[in-house]
Amino acid sequence: MEKLKRVLEELLPSAVALVIGLLVGGILMYAYGYDALAAYKALFLGSFGSLYDFSETLSFAIPVMLTGITFAIGVRAGLFNIGAEGQLYMGAIGAVIAGALVQLPPLIHVAFATLVAMLFGMAWSIGPALLKVKRGVHEVISTIMFNWIAFYFVMYLAQYHLAEPGRAEKTYSVLETARYSILVEGTSLTSVLFVAIAFNIAVYLFLALTKMGFELRVYGANPDAARYAGISDKKVMLVSFLIGGLAAGLAGGSQILGRPPTWALYGTMGNVMALGFDGIGVALIGRNHPLGIIIASIFIGALKHGGRYMEYQVGVYSELVEAITGLIIIALAVPEIVEMVKRWRVRRRVRI
Repeated sequence: MEKLKRVLEELLPSAVALVIGLLVGGILMYAYGYDALAAYKALFLGSFGSLYDFSETLSFAIPVMLTGITFAIGVRAGLFNIGAEGQLYMGAIGAVIAGALVQLPPLIHVAFATLVAMLFGMAWSIGPALLKVKRGVHEVISTIMFNWIAFYFVMYLAQYHLAEPGRAEKTYSVLETARYSILVEGTSLTSVLFVAIAFNIAVYLFLALTKMGFELRVYGANPDAARYAGISDKKVMLVSFLIGGLAAGLAGGSQILGRPPTWALYGTMGNVMALGFDGIGVALIGRNHPLGIIIASIFIGALKHGGRYMEYQVGVYSELVEAITGLIIIALAVPEIVEMVKRWRVRRRVRI
């Protein structure tokens, strides 16, 4: 009973924030002459009203479920890692290279291409990690720079070296042996969903059950106490970056190996762009907890997929839909942002 009460107390701020976000969004729609109740009904039914819609909601949830881990594992280690965007790009191009240019038997090929995508993402995280560990460069600055480098580098490869002949708008499509199986016919939901969920669970078990996970959490809560206890700050930072890179690389790979019908990377990067930054909102809504991130990603997937029905069925302009979605996300993220600020102030006070 006591445990249930504690869980409800933790959920209360998010519930209140959700209500506030919906109310503000409703007021905004009313101000522009739209029926807010009809719009929210379209949003809900468009997200969960049928097997097709729920499948598409889950498809939208997969990449942000993983990029959310990239940000969350950094926060757990006391870092503000926003490098998921660039690492995701690298994972996507790694998946194209391994999935389209290498021939292997089924199962082995998809596993190999997935691993390559994860390793490409992890490799791209090493640069900011070393800058932080060796030179003390703030991770926000270094990851932003690496995001832009990755963007133009991957776009260059996609347009000039890996473009499919006669189809300049995209790269080679990965071979059928490198594709995840479609779970619901006629949708873009594939079995990569299980890989993403398994990764989140693995990170949760790592944090909860391993010595390194404990050290990472302790360092994030109080760096000075962690150093006094003999915990290596450099090791903690490096491990955090590497796990985040693996997650972001897998996110990029999921959009190539596990997202039909293209099975390729667009030359404009349109099918992967901004998913790394979306993961920050997912992590904040999920309270930077690997299991909470799974639930939060489904919610964001519902907003992304169901939000389009607000435009189709009720006539709400797409720009207004984006604004309302952003308001809801911000409202849900506020409780965790407040907690992060409190923890930062406590850590700063302890250092002083």
